Parts: sequence; structure tokens; C-alpha cells
Amino acid sequence: MEGRRIDLQDLLFGLFLMVVAAFTTAATWSLRVGTAANMGPGYMPRAIAVLVLAFGLFFVVRGLVAPFKGITPLQPRAVLFILLAVAAFALLVTTAGLMIASLVTIVIAGFASRETRPLETVLFGGAMAVGAVLLFVQALKLPVPVWPW
Repeated sequence: MEGRRIDLQDLLFGLFLMVVAAFTTAATWSLRVGTAANMGPGYMPRAIAVLVLAFGLFFVVRGLVAPFKGITPLQPRAVLFILLAVAAFALLVTTAGLMIASLVTIVIAGFASRETRPLETVLFGGAMAVGAVLLFVQALKLPVPVWPW
């Protein structure tokens, strides 16, 4: 496998992204695009489709030019704790509030790696929770509860 001239994973991933971009463009073809100053309902889907297409082209070229590098084996511990973190956030964000949900999510996700340091994870989680509240509640004015009370 090491002697292959192309990186098949990158090539296939790039082709997949290009198909997603083409599907998005086809699905939103009838929507009015508008301009940057007066965006229509098709503006953002098309803009994102163009970005996805660009990434797809990048991966296709890289897959054709770069030599094959194998994929690392699946880490069940990482998959389990990342899925648990996402589930915890989904369950906690409306009941416990954004601050607690964010902190708990980052602490659970920290268990995905054996190299995680508990104190650093909690400090990082606290900083990210404050950042999430500042961004989503203060700046964007989203109606998300910050605390459970």
C-alpha cells in the first residue's frame, strides 16, 4: 500500500465534496441569489457551495499529487467521548444553560485523549463557556439561557 502514487482517500474525499457542492447548487438553483448588499435566499447556500467546491478541488489535486499516507486506526475512546460530549451539550443547553453545558461538554471531550490534564481542561472549558456566552448571548442576542435559573 505504501508504494501507491496517489492518495486515494484525499482524492475520494475531494470528489465527495465536489458532489456535495454540485447537489447544493442544483437544489438551490431556483432560489434568488441577490447581491452581497441585498442577499436573497439562495445567496448563502451558493456561497457555501463555492467554498466546499474549492476545498474539494484542493483535495482532488492533493490526492493526485501527494504520495499515499495511511489513515490512522480508529480510536474508540475518542469516538465515544466526543459523541458523549455532543449528547451532553444537546441535553444540557436548554435545561442547565449555556455556561454549564459548555463547560461540561469540554470536560467530557477532554476524556477523549489520555494526554488531557484535568486542571487545564476545566480552565479551558470555563474560558470557552464565557466566550460562548459573550458571542451567542451578548453579541448575537440569541435566546439561549445562560444559567438554569
